[in-house]
Amino acid sequence: MKHEIVQKLHKNFNEYAQKTEGGLEFWFARDLQVLLGYDQWKNFQKVIEKAKIACQNAGFIVEDQFADVGKMITAGKGAAREIDDIALTRHACYLIAQNGDPRKEEIAFAMAYFAIQTRKQELIEKRIEEMERLGFREKLTNSENELSGIIYERGVDNMGFARIRSKGDQALFGGKTTLDMKQKLGVKGTRALADFLPTITIKAKDFANEITNFTLKRDAHVRGEQAITNEHVKNNKDTRDLLVKRGIVPENLPPEEDIKKVERRLKSEDKKFLKVNKKK
Repeated sequence: MKHEIVQKLHKNFNEYAQKTEGGLEFWFARDLQVLLGYDQWKNFQKVIEKAKIACQNAGFIVEDQFADVGKMITAGKGAAREIDDIALTRHACYLIAQNGDPRKEEIAFAMAYFAIQTRKQELIEKRIEEMERLGFREKLTNSENELSGIIYERGVDNMGFARIRSKGDQALFGGKTTLDMKQKLGVKGTRALADFLPTITIKAKDFANEITNFTLKRDAHVRGEQAITNEHVKNNKDTRDLLVKRGIVPENLPPEEDIKKVERRLKSEDKKFLKVNKKK
C-alpha cells in the first residue's frame, strides 16, 4: 500500500475517533461505514452482524463491544432527526474489518490500525507491509499448487515439477538456480526460498506462475516436461525483463525476515490484542 494512501487513511481514522468521559476510545458505526468505503448502510450492517457472531464465538459480551446508540443528524431544511447507530470499541472495529471486503484498501488498513494499541503511523504501515507480504506468499503457494496439478495431468511427476520450478527461478534470477539463491540469501536446509524473498520478488514469481497456468489451460497441446519448461522459462524471463527495466534486479535484492517468524509474530500480537480487550 502506498505511503500517501496510508497517510491519508491514518489521518481520517484518527479524526473519527471518539472518547468516553472515562477516556476510552470508540468509533460510531455510521462513521466507520464511510471510513471503510461502504456506500450503503444495509450492506455494512451485514458485515457488522458477522463481526458480532465472531465476537460472541470468541467469548466476549457482544453488547460491551457493540453498544446501540441514537445519533442526531441534520435532515433537509435544517431539521434534526435521530437515527440508529452503534458505538464500537477498537476490538469491535477490528472484527468488522476482519469480516469486510478484503479487496478494499480501507479494510487492509483498518485491520492493521485497530489491531495494535497505538496510533503511530510508522508502526501501522509496517504491519500493513507484513500482512501484504504474507498474503502474496499465500497467493504464490496457491499458484504453485495449481501449476503442479496442471503439469501432473500433462504427464510430469513431482521431480519434474521441481526441475521446472528451478528452471523458472534460474530465468528470473539471471542464471542463478534455486540452490544458488538459497546459498546467497542464507536459506538453510529444506526451507523454501520464497519464505525469505521480498514482496516484489514473491509477486514476480506468482505473476510468472499465473501466466504459465493460463497458457497451459488455454493450450492443451503443450505437454511433457520440456515443452512446459520452455513455457515457464519464457514467462519468468519476461517477468525479469520487466523488473530490470525498472531498475529492479531480483538476485541483487537483500533477503527479508523469515516469513514464518512474521506470521508467528502477527498471530502473537493478535492474541495479545484479544486478551487486552477481554480484560476491559
